Formats: sequence, structure tokens, C-alpha cells
Amino acid sequence: MIKINKDDNNTYNFSLNTSSGNALFYSVGFSSEEEIKNVVSGLNMIDKQQYIFERKTDHDGNFLFNLKDRKGQLIGNSQLYGSEAGMENGIKNLKKSIATLNKSKEL
Repeated sequence: MIKINKDDNNTYNFSLNTSSGNALFYSVGFSSEEEIKNVVSGLNMIDKQQYIFERKTDHDGNFLFNLKDRKGQLIGNSQLYGSEAGMENGIKNLKKSIATLNKSKEL
């Protein structure tokens, strides 16, 4: 499920949640509702190599990933994971969730 929010600063962001409500991914802020809707609708291309998963480790040794479009613009980031395998599983789950949303016409 994708949830779009509007901040106090008049910026828009979204989160992608599992069916049980756990957040898989948090977007950065976007300046307009039109811009965020374009980004969300473009997620259906995630399996076609249009996006880059940038894997990272924070200063505490936790793992996370950033999602960028093919132009290198940051779309958002994941939660923190305690292991590299957990992060890789998070990427798989994100792709699977987006594919499910795409099939159900929610994107």
C-alpha cells in the first residue's frame, strides 16, 4: 500500500507499506502533488532496470538502501537493517510489493 502525505512545509512524500502495515520504503520530499504522483506511477518500471538501488552502511554498521531514478535523483530510502542479507531481502520485498501494486492497478 502506498500512502501519500503532505507535510507542514507543503511538500509531499510517500511511504510504501506491507499489507501488515510495516514500512518498506520512505520517499524524500517532493514539491508538488503532480510530481509525487508521477514518481509513484513510474515505480511500475522498477523491474525494467529504470531504477538504481544504492546499498549503504551507516556509522553504526546498519544496512540501508536508497532508490534513485536512472538520472541519479534520489527517490527515497529504506529502513535500517541489522544485516546485509536483511537489506537484500528488503529490496526483494520492495520489488515484490511494487509488482503486486502494479497488478492491482494501484500504481
